[in-house]
Amino acid sequence: MTTAGWIIMIVSVGSVVGMLVFCFYRVLSAPSSTEQTHAPLDNDTHDRET
Repeated sequence: MTTAGWIIMIVSVGSVVGMLVFCFYRVLSAPSSTEQTHAPLDNDTHDRET
């Protein structure tokens, strides 16, 4: 393989691995929410209507 081929391969594989690591870091280091969100109790879902 030529030098240009090695450079292109290293840059392309390195960019994919870099993006993978960045995405894993962003997903796994997301701040945990301490506030629990719940739906209001007065929602009418119409599921008991016949």
